[in-house]
Amino acid sequence: MDQINYTQKIGHSLKAWQSALKPAQAYTRHLITNMFALDGASRICHIWAFDSFEQRNILRQQHYVDGLWPPKGGPEQIIHAQSCLCLPETFSPLR
Repeated sequence: MDQINYTQKIGHSLKAWQSALKPAQAYTRHLITNMFALDGASRICHIWAFDSFEQRNILRQQHYVDGLWPPKGGPEQIIHAQSCLCLPETFSPLR
C-alpha cells in the first residue's frame, strides 16, 4: 500500500476517534496520548492508564456492548496492530 492510502486511512481513523471520544468519555478519559508518527508509514500510538486490568476490562466490555467503542469506522482502517499490556515496576512512581 502506498503512502497516500496510509494517509487516507489515518485520516478516516482519526475522524472516527474524534467523534467517539466524548460519548465514550468514561472509557476514553484513561487515554494519555494518541498520535501518529511522521517517519515512515502513518500510524497511531495510544497509551491508556487504567488503575487495573479489571477496570480496563469492565469499561471496555461495557462500552463495546453499548456500541460506544471502538470508534465506528476506526478499526476498519487498521492494517497492522500490536498491543502491549504493561505494569509499573515496584520502584515506579506510577504504583
